Order: sequence, then C-alpha cells, then structure tokens
Amino acid sequence: MAAAATMTAFNSYSPQQQQHHHHPTDTPQLSKKPKTVLHKHPLYTPPLHSKLSLEVKEKIMCLEVMGVDSGKAIALNPLIHSTSLNSIHDVITFLQSKFILQKDLPKIINLCPNILTSNINNDLIPVFNFLSCDLNVPEHNYRKVITKCPRLLVSSVEHQLKPVFHYLKRLGFRDLEALAYQDCVLLVLNVEKTLIPKLDYLISLGFSKPEAINMVLRCPGLFTFSLENNLKPKFKYFKEMKRNTSELKNFPQYFAFSLDKRIKPRHMEAVECRVEMSLKLLLKTTNQEFAELLRHRSKSRKFVNSSSM
Repeated sequence: MAAAATMTAFNSYSPQQQQHHHHPTDTPQLSKKPKTVLHKHPLYTPPLHSKLSLEVKEKIMCLEVMGVDSGKAIALNPLIHSTSLNSIHDVITFLQSKFILQKDLPKIINLCPNILTSNINNDLIPVFNFLSCDLNVPEHNYRKVITKCPRLLVSSVEHQLKPVFHYLKRLGFRDLEALAYQDCVLLVLNVEKTLIPKLDYLISLGFSKPEAINMVLRCPGLFTFSLENNLKPKFKYFKEMKRNTSELKNFPQYFAFSLDKRIKPRHMEAVECRVEMSLKLLLKTTNQEFAELLRHRSKSRKFVNSSSM
C-alpha cells in the first residue's frame, strides 16, 4: 500500500490543469527508476531506520523515483523531514502547471532542494509574476528561464531579484530578452558582495568606470567569474604577454577563455612562430583558422625579411 501511495504521489501533470490540489488517478509516468534500493539508502541504516516514519520513507522513495538524490536533498534541506508529502506534491504540481516538464525536475530539485518546502503563494508565485511583469517572459517560456537558472525559484523577489534587476538596468542592461534567456544568472548574484566588487576590480586595472561598465555590458559573464580563480590569474598572464590593456577594453571576452587550454597554448604558439595578432584573433579563431593564420603570417614575415636582405 505504501508503494502504491508513493507511485501516485508524484504523477505527471498537464500544464492545462490549474488546480493545485488536484490529484490525478492516471498511471504516473515517472522519469527514472530509483537510483538505490530503499533499504540500502543511507538514511535507513541503523539506528536511524527504526526512527523514520512511513511518510518520510515514502518521501525518500518518491524523490529517488523522480531521479532526485534524496540523501543530498534532505541534508541540504532538513525541512523535508517535517513537510507533508501532500505539500511537496502541491509544489511539484504547481511547477508543472507553469510548463516545467517532469524531466526538468531532477536537475532543478538537485540544485535547489529548498524548492520542495517553498510556500506556493509567498515564494513561488511572486517569482513567476516577476518573470512575467518585469522581464516580459510569456508563460510558455517560463521553462526556458527556470531550467537555465533554477536558483530563481528560491530567490526573494523583494530582497534579491528586484534590487539586482534595478541595479543592472542602471548599469545599462536594457535588453530584457537577453537578460531573461541568456544572463538570468546575474539576477541571483549579490549586488554588494559580487557585482560591485567585480566592477571595482576592473576599475582598479586602470579602466574608467564607464569603460568598466561597457566591458560588463559586452561580456556579462565578467560578473560571474571568480576574482581569485579567473580574473586575477588571467590578468596576470595578460600582463606577462606584454599586451596593452586597451585590448581588454575592446575584447573583454578574453576572461571567458580557459587560461590553460586556450590562452597560454595559443600565445606560446604565436611566440614560437614570431607572429603577432590581436587578442580576438588569438582566441576566437578555430584551431584550423588559427593554424592557417600562423602559417600565412609566418610566411609573410619570412618573405619580408628575405626581401630586405
């Protein structure tokens, strides 16, 4: 009986169904089989096994059947223990009513298990209202935004999303479509702890504030890159390449390329061939295009040298 209840708890839900407390009786189409045998699950090992209620066991089974790592989910969100199975079902049903597909749920929940214990009216509905009213995202495109950045669902609209949104607009992020579908991860970053320090760092490199702002507008990923693991070591190597910082102003995408797999190897090849090229050509060209550039410019240099003798 417990297994039957588990199987019906998270059955598939059509986006056309709008009643949050409706429990369809159709046979569910679950995304994955359980990853682990229930009695082997870490949360079932003695002495914990005897303390788990039937409902907790059902919740663990439901999460595993959905493809969610239940151990990790409960460790990150202990409130799952005390949240009713019906309440979790209502959250899943609500998400599916917003065109979130069943196959998307494992990724979303594994990344943000707090979603399972969210309050639909106070937490989730405001997020979708924000997407609709502030970012002009139509209902059928909610999935595109949420699957790109599930953290939106666990972010406060008043204390996180709107303040960042208004800050980005003041900087010059006016393309709402690009912000919604390409750079929505920016909306879950902290203005004081992340966005402003990144901008200040660019200014510290010698760029004016307008120049630094233009750089992040051209390459929004600059706001997401780690200062210690990305920006600083790449700028250090940039100086070792003896290039002018004006190149970074024109091509801030430099920071988006791998230092060890792209920047260093390409630079070393160019140095060996005694070929000079712009930062953009050095990094954006395909391997074949880059090799051809080296051959062509190397031959041209040799021809010039031989002609001058």
